[in-house]
Amino acid sequence: MRMLVLGAGGIGGYVGGRLAAGGSDISFLVRPGRGELLATEGLRITSPLGDLQIPVKTLIAPEVRPGYDFVLLTCKAYDLESAMDAIAPAIDGRCAIVPMLNGMAHLDTLKNRFGESSVMGGTCLIDVTLDRSGVVRHAGSLQKVIFGERDRLVSARAKSLAEAFASAQIEWELSEDIVLSMWEKIVFLSVLAAATCLFRANVGEIISSPGGLEVMEGALAINIEIARREGYAPRDAPMQRARDRLTDPAGPWSASMLRDLEAGGRVEGDHVVGWMLTKARKHGLDDSFLALAYTHLKAYEARRAAGRLPGAAPSLLG
Repeated sequence: MRMLVLGAGGIGGYVGGRLAAGGSDISFLVRPGRGELLATEGLRITSPLGDLQIPVKTLIAPEVRPGYDFVLLTCKAYDLESAMDAIAPAIDGRCAIVPMLNGMAHLDTLKNRFGESSVMGGTCLIDVTLDRSGVVRHAGSLQKVIFGERDRLVSARAKSLAEAFASAQIEWELSEDIVLSMWEKIVFLSVLAAATCLFRANVGEIISSPGGLEVMEGALAINIEIARREGYAPRDAPMQRARDRLTDPAGPWSASMLRDLEAGGRVEGDHVVGWMLTKARKHGLDDSFLALAYTHLKAYEARRAAGRLPGAAPSLLG
Protein backbone atom coordinates (compact mmCIF):
# COMPACT_ATOMS: atom_id res chain seq x y z
CA MET A 1 0.00 0.00 0.00
CA ARG A 2 1.26 3.47 -0.93
CA MET A 3 0.12 6.65 0.77
CA LEU A 4 0.66 10.29 -0.16
CA VAL A 5 0.55 12.75 2.75
CA LEU A 6 -0.16 16.34 1.80
CA GLY A 7 2.23 18.39 3.90
CA ALA A 8 4.66 17.52 6.67
CA GLY A 9 3.51 20.08 9.19
CA GLY A 10 1.82 19.37 12.50
CA ILE A 11 -0.78 16.70 11.75
CA GLY A 12 0.69 15.53 8.43
CA GLY A 13 4.19 15.28 9.83
CA TYR A 14 3.11 13.52 12.99
CA VAL A 15 0.65 11.01 11.51
CA GLY A 16 2.71 10.40 8.38
CA GLY A 17 5.87 10.04 10.44
CA ARG A 18 4.31 7.47 12.75
CA LEU A 19 3.00 5.52 9.76
CA ALA A 20 6.40 5.63 8.04
CA ALA A 21 8.14 4.48 11.21
CA GLY A 22 5.67 1.62 11.38
CA GLY A 23 6.69 0.40 7.95
CA SER A 24 4.11 1.99 5.65
CA ASP A 25 5.17 3.31 2.24
CA ILE A 26 4.70 7.05 2.82
CA SER A 27 5.55 9.98 0.56
CA PHE A 28 5.14 13.58 1.68
CA LEU A 29 3.94 16.19 -0.79
CA VAL A 30 5.69 19.36 0.37
CA ARG A 31 6.91 22.76 -0.76
CA PRO A 32 10.52 22.89 -2.00
CA GLY A 33 11.91 24.51 1.15
CA ARG A 34 10.34 21.94 3.43
CA GLY A 35 11.57 19.19 1.13
CA GLU A 36 15.15 20.43 1.35
CA LEU A 37 15.02 20.50 5.15
CA LEU A 38 13.57 16.99 5.30
CA ALA A 39 16.25 15.72 2.91
CA THR A 40 18.96 17.18 5.13
CA GLU A 41 17.67 16.46 8.61
CA GLY A 42 14.91 13.90 8.17
CA LEU A 43 11.48 14.19 9.76
CA ARG A 44 11.85 15.13 13.41
CA ILE A 45 9.09 14.61 15.97
CA THR A 46 9.23 15.35 19.67
CA SER A 47 6.53 13.77 21.81
CA PRO A 48 5.94 12.64 25.40
CA LEU A 49 5.13 9.28 23.79
CA GLY A 50 8.52 8.98 22.10
CA ASP A 51 10.67 11.16 19.87
CA LEU A 52 11.34 10.24 16.26
CA GLN A 53 13.84 11.25 13.59
CA ILE A 54 13.72 9.29 10.33
CA PRO A 55 14.52 9.84 6.65
CA VAL A 56 11.39 10.21 4.55
CA LYS A 57 10.42 10.33 0.89
CA THR A 58 9.23 13.68 -0.43
CA LEU A 59 8.01 15.17 -3.68
CA ILE A 60 6.77 18.53 -4.90
CA ALA A 61 3.52 19.25 -6.74
CA PRO A 62 4.80 18.87 -10.35
CA GLU A 63 6.05 15.36 -9.47
CA VAL A 64 2.67 13.96 -8.35
CA ARG A 65 1.49 10.97 -10.41
CA PRO A 66 -1.16 8.26 -10.03
CA GLY A 67 -0.34 5.08 -8.15
CA TYR A 68 -1.32 5.79 -4.56
CA ASP A 69 -3.93 3.94 -2.53
CA PHE A 70 -4.63 6.83 -0.17
CA VAL A 71 -4.05 10.55 0.08
CA LEU A 72 -3.99 11.83 3.64
CA LEU A 73 -5.18 15.43 3.35
CA THR A 74 -3.90 17.50 6.28
CA CYS A 75 -4.00 21.10 5.04
CA LYS A 76 -5.62 24.04 6.77
CA ALA A 77 -9.26 24.47 5.77
CA TYR A 78 -8.54 27.80 4.07
CA ASP A 79 -5.95 26.11 1.81
CA LEU A 80 -8.36 23.45 0.51
CA GLU A 81 -8.58 24.75 -3.06
CA SER A 82 -4.83 24.79 -3.64
CA ALA A 83 -4.51 21.45 -1.84
CA MET A 84 -7.03 19.87 -4.20
CA ASP A 85 -5.09 21.16 -7.18
CA ALA A 86 -1.90 19.66 -5.75
CA ILE A 87 -3.30 16.17 -5.17
CA ALA A 88 -5.48 16.00 -8.29
CA PRO A 89 -2.94 14.07 -10.43
CA ALA A 90 -2.92 11.28 -7.82
CA ILE A 91 -6.70 10.78 -7.79
CA ASP A 92 -7.11 8.10 -10.43
CA GLY A 93 -10.37 6.40 -9.51
CA ARG A 94 -8.93 3.91 -7.03
CA CYS A 95 -7.09 6.33 -4.73
CA ALA A 96 -9.10 7.33 -1.65
CA ILE A 97 -8.83 10.75 -0.01
CA VAL A 98 -8.80 10.70 3.80
CA PRO A 99 -9.30 14.30 4.95
CA MET A 100 -8.00 15.40 8.35
CA LEU A 101 -9.14 19.01 8.14
CA ASN A 102 -10.94 20.91 10.85
CA GLY A 103 -14.63 21.44 10.27
CA MET A 104 -17.15 19.68 8.03
CA ALA A 105 -17.72 21.83 4.94
CA HIS A 106 -14.75 20.33 3.09
CA LEU A 107 -16.59 17.03 2.58
CA ASP A 108 -18.97 18.53 0.01
CA THR A 109 -16.14 20.44 -1.68
CA LEU A 110 -14.06 17.27 -2.06
CA LYS A 111 -17.04 15.25 -3.30
CA ASN A 112 -17.86 17.86 -5.91
CA ARG A 113 -14.28 17.89 -7.18
CA PHE A 114 -13.32 14.21 -7.05
CA GLY A 115 -16.56 12.25 -6.83
CA GLU A 116 -18.48 10.55 -4.04
CA SER A 117 -16.53 7.29 -4.02
CA SER A 118 -13.11 8.96 -3.79
CA VAL A 119 -13.75 10.64 -0.44
CA MET A 120 -13.65 8.88 2.92
CA GLY A 121 -14.18 10.61 6.24
CA GLY A 122 -11.55 11.29 8.84
CA THR A 123 -10.46 13.40 11.76
CA CYS A 124 -7.51 13.69 14.12
CA LEU A 125 -7.49 14.48 17.83
CA ILE A 126 -4.08 15.81 18.79
CA ASP A 127 -2.23 18.85 20.12
CA VAL A 128 0.64 19.26 17.68
CA THR A 129 2.46 22.06 15.90
CA LEU A 130 5.38 22.65 13.55
CA ASP A 131 7.97 24.97 15.09
CA ARG A 132 10.16 27.46 13.24
CA SER A 133 13.07 25.01 13.06
CA GLY A 134 10.95 22.40 11.28
CA VAL A 135 10.38 20.09 14.24
CA VAL A 136 6.93 18.57 14.73
CA ARG A 137 6.13 19.07 18.42
CA HIS A 138 3.45 16.94 20.08
CA ALA A 139 2.14 17.91 23.51
CA GLY A 140 0.23 15.69 25.91
CA SER A 141 -0.88 12.10 25.40
CA LEU A 142 -3.79 12.60 22.98
CA GLN A 143 -2.92 11.35 19.48
CA LYS A 144 -5.92 9.64 17.90
CA VAL A 145 -6.82 9.27 14.23
CA ILE A 146 -10.39 8.29 13.33
CA PHE A 147 -11.39 7.30 9.79
CA GLY A 148 -14.04 5.35 7.91
CA GLU A 149 -16.47 5.26 5.02
CA ARG A 150 -19.16 7.90 5.02
CA ASP A 151 -21.81 5.32 4.05
CA ARG A 152 -21.16 3.43 7.32
CA LEU A 153 -19.87 0.33 5.51
CA VAL A 154 -16.60 -1.30 6.56
CA SER A 155 -14.90 -1.53 3.17
CA ALA A 156 -11.81 -3.45 2.11
CA ARG A 157 -9.89 -0.21 1.67
CA ALA A 158 -10.85 0.95 5.16
CA LYS A 159 -9.60 -2.36 6.56
CA SER A 160 -6.31 -2.01 4.69
CA LEU A 161 -5.83 1.49 6.12
CA ALA A 162 -6.58 0.09 9.57
CA GLU A 163 -3.82 -2.49 9.08
CA ALA A 164 -1.34 0.30 8.36
CA PHE A 165 -2.31 2.18 11.51
CA ALA A 166 -2.15 -1.02 13.55
CA SER A 167 1.58 -1.14 12.81
CA ALA A 168 2.17 2.47 13.87
CA GLN A 169 2.73 4.00 17.29
CA ILE A 170 -0.50 5.95 17.30
CA GLU A 171 -4.03 5.45 18.56
CA TRP A 172 -6.60 4.92 15.82
CA GLU A 173 -10.21 3.94 15.26
CA LEU A 174 -12.00 2.57 12.20
CA SER A 175 -15.33 4.29 12.79
CA GLU A 176 -18.59 2.69 11.74
CA ASP A 177 -20.12 6.20 11.58
CA ILE A 178 -17.34 8.59 10.65
CA VAL A 179 -19.64 11.54 9.98
CA LEU A 180 -20.93 11.26 13.55
CA SER A 181 -17.32 11.11 14.76
CA MET A 182 -16.56 14.27 12.80
CA TRP A 183 -19.59 16.00 14.29
CA GLU A 184 -18.39 15.05 17.77
CA LYS A 185 -15.07 16.70 17.05
CA ILE A 186 -16.55 19.95 15.71
CA VAL A 187 -18.87 20.13 18.72
CA PHE A 188 -15.79 20.08 20.96
CA LEU A 189 -13.36 22.03 18.76
CA SER A 190 -15.63 24.98 18.07
CA VAL A 191 -16.05 25.54 21.82
CA LEU A 192 -12.31 25.22 22.42
CA ALA A 193 -11.41 27.52 19.52
CA ALA A 194 -14.09 30.10 20.27
CA ALA A 195 -13.26 30.29 23.97
CA THR A 196 -9.47 30.22 23.84
CA CYS A 197 -9.32 32.76 21.00
CA LEU A 198 -11.94 35.07 22.50
CA PHE A 199 -10.33 35.08 25.94
CA ARG A 200 -6.73 34.68 24.68
CA ALA A 201 -6.13 32.02 27.33
CA ASN A 202 -5.84 28.27 27.77
CA VAL A 203 -8.58 26.13 29.32
CA GLY A 204 -7.15 26.21 32.84
CA GLU A 205 -6.88 30.00 32.79
CA ILE A 206 -10.46 30.36 31.55
CA ILE A 207 -11.93 27.93 34.08
CA SER A 208 -10.03 29.64 36.88
CA SER A 209 -11.61 32.98 35.94
CA PRO A 210 -15.03 34.20 37.10
CA GLY A 211 -17.75 32.81 34.85
CA GLY A 212 -15.36 30.64 32.86
CA LEU A 213 -16.91 27.31 33.83
CA GLU A 214 -20.41 28.55 33.01
CA VAL A 215 -19.28 29.80 29.60
CA MET A 216 -17.69 26.47 28.69
CA GLU A 217 -20.59 24.35 29.90
CA GLY A 218 -23.17 26.56 28.20
CA ALA A 219 -21.31 26.63 24.88
CA LEU A 220 -20.90 22.85 24.87
CA ALA A 221 -24.60 22.33 25.61
CA ILE A 222 -25.58 24.55 22.66
CA ASN A 223 -23.21 22.71 20.32
CA ILE A 224 -24.52 19.31 21.39
CA GLU A 225 -28.03 20.53 20.61
CA ILE A 226 -26.91 21.80 17.18
CA ALA A 227 -25.52 18.37 16.31
CA ARG A 228 -28.66 16.64 17.60
CA ARG A 229 -30.90 18.80 15.43
CA GLU A 230 -28.69 18.10 12.42
CA GLY A 231 -29.35 14.39 12.94
CA TYR A 232 -26.06 13.48 14.61
CA ALA A 233 -26.75 13.29 18.32
CA PRO A 234 -23.31 12.99 19.99
CA ARG A 235 -22.63 9.91 22.09
CA ASP A 236 -22.23 10.18 25.84
CA ALA A 237 -18.62 8.97 26.11
CA PRO A 238 -17.06 11.43 23.58
CA MET A 239 -19.04 14.29 25.09
CA GLN A 240 -17.90 13.42 28.60
CA ARG A 241 -14.30 13.47 27.36
CA ALA A 242 -14.97 16.84 25.71
CA ARG A 243 -16.52 18.19 28.91
CA ASP A 244 -13.58 16.96 30.98
CA ARG A 245 -11.08 18.71 28.71
CA LEU A 246 -13.08 21.93 28.42
CA THR A 247 -13.62 22.31 32.16
CA ASP A 248 -10.30 21.14 33.57
CA PRO A 249 -9.05 23.89 35.94
CA ALA A 250 -5.47 22.71 35.33
CA GLY A 251 -5.86 22.23 31.55
CA PRO A 252 -2.85 23.78 29.76
CA TRP A 253 -4.29 23.22 26.29
CA SER A 254 -5.77 25.66 23.82
CA ALA A 255 -6.89 25.46 20.21
CA SER A 256 -4.24 25.60 17.49
CA MET A 257 -6.28 28.53 16.20
CA LEU A 258 -5.14 30.57 19.20
CA ARG A 259 -1.50 29.78 18.41
CA ASP A 260 -2.07 30.86 14.81
CA LEU A 261 -3.76 34.06 15.95
CA GLU A 262 -1.05 34.95 18.44
CA ALA A 263 1.57 34.37 15.76
CA GLY A 264 -0.22 36.77 13.41
CA GLY A 265 -1.19 33.98 11.00
CA ARG A 266 -4.34 33.00 9.16
CA VAL A 267 -7.12 31.38 11.18
CA GLU A 268 -9.93 28.94 10.39
CA GLY A 269 -12.62 31.12 11.94
CA ASP A 270 -15.11 30.64 9.11
CA HIS A 271 -14.64 26.87 8.99
CA VAL A 272 -14.88 26.11 12.71
CA VAL A 273 -16.68 28.89 14.61
CA GLY A 274 -18.55 30.53 11.72
CA TRP A 275 -19.85 27.20 10.41
CA MET A 276 -21.32 26.29 13.80
CA LEU A 277 -22.74 29.79 14.18
CA THR A 278 -24.64 29.31 10.92
CA LYS A 279 -26.08 26.03 12.24
CA ALA A 280 -27.11 27.62 15.54
CA ARG A 281 -29.02 30.34 13.69
CA LYS A 282 -30.58 27.79 11.34
CA HIS A 283 -32.16 26.04 14.31
CA GLY A 284 -33.03 29.17 16.30
CA LEU A 285 -30.64 28.38 19.14
CA ASP A 286 -28.79 30.82 21.38
CA ASP A 287 -25.93 32.07 19.21
CA SER A 288 -24.57 34.77 21.51
CA PHE A 289 -21.28 33.11 22.45
CA LEU A 290 -20.48 31.82 18.98
CA ALA A 291 -21.43 35.19 17.48
CA LEU A 292 -19.16 37.11 19.84
CA ALA A 293 -16.23 34.77 19.18
CA TYR A 294 -16.82 34.91 15.42
CA THR A 295 -16.90 38.72 15.41
CA HIS A 296 -13.65 38.71 17.37
CA LEU A 297 -12.00 36.44 14.78
CA LYS A 298 -13.28 38.43 11.81
CA ALA A 299 -12.08 41.69 13.39
CA TYR A 300 -8.66 40.07 13.81
CA GLU A 301 -8.68 39.03 10.13
CA ALA A 302 -9.54 42.58 9.08
CA ARG A 303 -6.77 44.02 11.23
CA ARG A 304 -4.31 41.45 9.86
CA ALA A 305 -5.29 42.15 6.25
CA ALA A 306 -4.73 45.86 6.81
CA GLY A 307 -1.27 45.25 8.23
CA ARG A 308 -2.16 46.65 11.64
CA LEU A 309 -0.86 43.73 13.69
CA PRO A 310 2.43 44.38 15.56
CA GLY A 311 5.26 43.82 13.09
CA ALA A 312 2.92 42.97 10.22
CA ALA A 313 3.06 44.26 6.67
CA PRO A 314 -0.12 45.09 4.70
CA SER A 315 -1.51 42.11 2.77
CA LEU A 316 -3.75 42.19 -0.27
CA LEU A 317 -4.54 38.48 0.21
CA GLY A 318 -5.49 38.52 3.87
